[in-house]
Amino acid sequence: MSDAYDDESYDATARIVDPGGDDEERRIEAALRPKKLADFPGQPRVRDQLGLVLEAARRRQKPPDHVLLSGPPGLGKTSLAMIIAAELEQPIRITSGPAIQHAGDLAAILSSLAEGEVLFLDEIHRMARPAEEMLYLAMEDFRVDVIVGKGPGATAIPLELPPFTVVGATTRAGLLPAPLRDRFGFTGHLDFYDPADLAQIVTRNAGLLGIETTPQGVEEIAGRSRGTPRIANRLLRRVRDYAQVHGAGVLDRGAARAALDLFDVDEQGLDRLDRAVLEALCRRFGGGPVGLSTLAVAVGEEPDTVETVSEPYLVREGYLVRTPRGRAASAAAWEHLGLTPPPDATGMPQLPIDDSGGRFGD
Repeated sequence: MSDAYDDESYDATARIVDPGGDDEERRIEAALRPKKLADFPGQPRVRDQLGLVLEAARRRQKPPDHVLLSGPPGLGKTSLAMIIAAELEQPIRITSGPAIQHAGDLAAILSSLAEGEVLFLDEIHRMARPAEEMLYLAMEDFRVDVIVGKGPGATAIPLELPPFTVVGATTRAGLLPAPLRDRFGFTGHLDFYDPADLAQIVTRNAGLLGIETTPQGVEEIAGRSRGTPRIANRLLRRVRDYAQVHGAGVLDRGAARAALDLFDVDEQGLDRLDRAVLEALCRRFGGGPVGLSTLAVAVGEEPDTVETVSEPYLVREGYLVRTPRGRAASAAAWEHLGLTPPPDATGMPQLPIDDSGGRFGD
């Protein structure tokens, strides 16, 4: 099941979300998602900018400009897309980039949109190139050209579309082609959340789930959630389970610490994979540098998993450094594992860092 603020995986065809369905899991998920922009915690700059765009569109009584939301997974891009539709009082059609592999797939979705409807394209950077080129025309001129026939006898039939709003979400904004990126009238980048904002999210969702909490218990969960609401909601449910089975049903600091220790989440928010990466770097490779592929083999994971799941947080917190020769452990990584760092580890954070999104040292 997806947690609140989760960026979902979708079927090959677009679907209209029905929060009132019979599935219990979807009802819980829908209940945890904020319904209005004013209820969306954190991200104040994006929230204020988006609020201005939506209010101006309401006053003009026209669909707003297309919206692109970027940022790491789990920060609320799907929730914001649903809020945009709710604020505009329009239905939302949901699909994902990997599900659209042919221009005909996109044409079928676009031709069924109603006026003012919101089309949410998750992981939009993974859309097939022919579909991207069709989307250019649809977003700019609200028209698609349907090709009938093959070879010299093929004919392009223009199909007019009613005005609609595309909301695209991506975790890799740099992979979006410039022509597609330029067609979005508003671009919002979501950053990691402060502990205070995460505590607000945990408190709100605990109330919706009927969980009794203490401020200390909420603070413990928020502090180990890596700045990500999706992780905070997942940890909240696991601590709830522990409190109900082994405690008095109250989410206090003792229950939170015991539950998070049981599920291998330490005080800095590092989980099993994070510690395995640091252990491999420090104990097997002497602190590095080591290539990503070699590091992934050492921890028994795919390179993409290490690069997208574990590495961003380790880099942000100063435990790992990306260098032209590979990944290296900082002095903080050695200390976190209770090891004595070598003399040259102290200067690790000053090594050149790869910000290009590529893989150094593979």
